[in-house]
Amino acid sequence: MDHLTSIEKDARYIWHPYTQMKTAAPPLPIVRGEGALLIAEDGKTYIDAVSSWWVNLHGHGHPYIAERIATQARTLEQVIFAGFTHPPAVELAERLLQILPSNQAKVFYSDNGSTAVEVALKIAIQFFHNQGIIKKTIIAFEHGYHGDTFGAMSASGDLSFNIAFQDYLFQVKHIPPPLPGQEEASLQAMNKILGENEVCAFIFEPLVMGAGGMLMYAPEMLDQLIKMAHYQGVICIADEVMTGFGRTGKLFASHYLHEKPDIFCLSKGLTGGFLPMSVTTCTQAIFDAFWSDDKYKALFHGHSYTANPLGCAAALASLDLLEQEDCQQDIHEIIQQHQGFKEKLARHPKIIEIRQTGTILAIEFKTSEGTSYFNNLRDQFYAFFIERGVLLRPLGNVIYILPPYCIREEQLNKIYSVIEEALFIP
Repeated sequence: MDHLTSIEKDARYIWHPYTQMKTAAPPLPIVRGEGALLIAEDGKTYIDAVSSWWVNLHGHGHPYIAERIATQARTLEQVIFAGFTHPPAVELAERLLQILPSNQAKVFYSDNGSTAVEVALKIAIQFFHNQGIIKKTIIAFEHGYHGDTFGAMSASGDLSFNIAFQDYLFQVKHIPPPLPGQEEASLQAMNKILGENEVCAFIFEPLVMGAGGMLMYAPEMLDQLIKMAHYQGVICIADEVMTGFGRTGKLFASHYLHEKPDIFCLSKGLTGGFLPMSVTTCTQAIFDAFWSDDKYKALFHGHSYTANPLGCAAALASLDLLEQEDCQQDIHEIIQQHQGFKEKLARHPKIIEIRQTGTILAIEFKTSEGTSYFNNLRDQFYAFFIERGVLLRPLGNVIYILPPYCIREEQLNKIYSVIEEALFIP
């Protein structure tokens, strides 16, 4: 089999995510990463304008994070986290609680964004169960996305790629997100469901709804919804898997809020894009409902690689970089450049809307197919950008830019330039 190329071996052995394998073009073989660039087997470079599915904060192959992981690997690579602990996990938990909203008190480790959400939902449901209170309803936004495991799919909106599993998902009541123009509908729907007095949790992507189309709404509206939920004793879960660690311009999107969520889900940028890891954090009051002499009131959830020391080391290194003044300046400059590009395209006849929150810029194109994840414009745009050395992965007819913070001005300008070229596609 040695005569086969890496692409041929890939086709023979591998099943790729979110890909119709029969019709998809062959994948690009990437052999190296450096800063905001991905370098292919043939030497061609691609600007990573989506942070490799939103995970990469500081650039590919960052030497500081790599060295911290290597040092940790020579010391302790893994230990079971039931009945044991280790310094990187303790230090990371402490540092996360120092930068999260002040009501957060405990950190639970898991593996990825979906499992962070699963843990949050299980905590919310069992919180009431442990107290002998029956509350089974969960509220979430239409068009929301929370992951691909069954609890996460249940909480997600009516997304096309979940159709095969609809009969197996648990019941979640969805309300319109408070997007511009539908704020009142969102508030009324929330009020109606809360009036049934059976709600245990309200889960949301704060300010920016990712896979649903980079939809954006005002923090003032989310504050109102959280306040309504808290008044009824409902646990509020902030899914900051995408928005965490500076993406919205602040460390967390929830820092724009006056109301404090009770549970946080974090992943994606947690380790700077180096290793899979996630955390679910909660308030002391929630943790106390599990603190008991009754073993059945424990949280029965765990993963083989829970709090993996290498992941913790990567996360600690990423936080070191994130907190540096240079990184915060990079974030500010991306925001400023996005704003300039947004103003330039604001009234273009082919664009429905161009929207921005922090370092996230989304451009919704007019199309006869309407707004849809499976809009054919997506494949046309994707191939167009790849040919020009830019990795952009449109959500249907929505092109978004979500770059690593190390991206340089000229690289952003190239991204803007190829998007402007795409406006001339028939």
